[in-house]
Amino acid sequence: MWYALYNVLLVLCSPIILCILAAKRRCRRGLPERLGLERAGVFDVPSGPEQVIWIHAVSLGEVVAVVPLARELRLRYPGSRLIVSTVTETGREAVEQRLAGVADHRYAPLDFPWAVSWVIHRWRPALYLFVETELWPNMLRALQRNGIPSILVNGRLSTRSYERQRMGPVRHFYRTMLRTVSMCLMQSDRDMQRIVELGADPSRVRRTGNIKFDQPLPQPATQGVMLSRPLLGIAEGEPVLIAGSTHPEEEEQLLACYQRLIQKFPSLVLILAPRHIERAAQVEVMVQASGIPVARRSTIGAGAARTTGPRVIILDSRGELALLYREATVAFVGGTLVPIGGHNLLEPAVWGKPVLFGPYTDHCAEVAGLLIDAKGGFRAHDAEELAGELARLLGDPSRITEMGVAAQQVVLQNQGALQRSLDVIAEFLPGSKRPVPPAADALACGLSGSRS
Repeated sequence: MWYALYNVLLVLCSPIILCILAAKRRCRRGLPERLGLERAGVFDVPSGPEQVIWIHAVSLGEVVAVVPLARELRLRYPGSRLIVSTVTETGREAVEQRLAGVADHRYAPLDFPWAVSWVIHRWRPALYLFVETELWPNMLRALQRNGIPSILVNGRLSTRSYERQRMGPVRHFYRTMLRTVSMCLMQSDRDMQRIVELGADPSRVRRTGNIKFDQPLPQPATQGVMLSRPLLGIAEGEPVLIAGSTHPEEEEQLLACYQRLIQKFPSLVLILAPRHIERAAQVEVMVQASGIPVARRSTIGAGAARTTGPRVIILDSRGELALLYREATVAFVGGTLVPIGGHNLLEPAVWGKPVLFGPYTDHCAEVAGLLIDAKGGFRAHDAEELAGELARLLGDPSRITEMGVAAQQVVLQNQGALQRSLDVIAEFLPGSKRPVPPAADALACGLSGSRS
């Protein structure tokens, strides 16, 4: 009954869904493939004994999370073929940049029964892994009917999603759907409790932790230019505030903070990295209206003339933010001054940088709490409090160092989710190999230090 109702509503809403996807530039390119209309052969998996491991990661953030998982699966199962599917163009670029030679990219099918069945028939996966609670009813049901195990990896449930999914009849549908999932590997105790309350079988739910703690140090793209202070025309002694993954309205608040800070720290440089780079021109116009000099990363060459004084640099390139955090004096992570829920707080922490963020951290609640408890992060309740904390930090270099070390220790002390997830995955793959010794896994982050 529930699936019939879901599919009727899906078909009725399909014109609206398709129009929305076609209107979004970052979703448009993969639309024919997602409908199963791509040219013949693009989905085909070579015949033979090799097994296909399918990893679904929606967009950039999820791809970043599964990079170490995909690399480790390639090492453990060299005879397998890895396919990483995404929904967005940014996700595709991330797969092709970060997993070149490791996994093939495909666009994920829309959850229409015919599209899902066609792709499963073409790919013939031995295992389906999906990241951070990307629950699609027809997909999960078709996998179960074909005897293909599905595992939720790095699972989490935000408060908004949890409250929406536990309401009335929707909750009964989620209970039915969750019973088709072979295993749910959740980030925290809170996430475990929530998914069980929504209907997951408790015997199929485990707390493995957040695999983002096991991220390797970011590396420049192959044959790419390593983004650095000299390339951006920033002198070694100039303090740099990097505000990453920012959103509309948040950038205005950050610019107001910056205008206050440069009254006391006139050499401070602000780097704004919009979450969606197609908004770069809009952000540039906003900064220009303030009268502060502004430049975009795409217009700054290796021989850029060095300027001094207050200025804003807009990062309008993909795949460089995680590496650029290395150059920060202090970092702010966006999606937190506006009710988005926050982005990856660990990207600056892995470089030993103080991590500041706003009050909206539902998507990264556990990491935010760990950083605050360790005194490696600071939660500002509004832009005014953020400006005050930034001023205190910039005026006390020793505190910047202490916070940075504490933030990096949070990363080191919470590694291990990757190993735990791989151990569970091995239970579902035929011919799985003996797990890599823990000592090898300890090097995954590329950082020195002990693990707990």
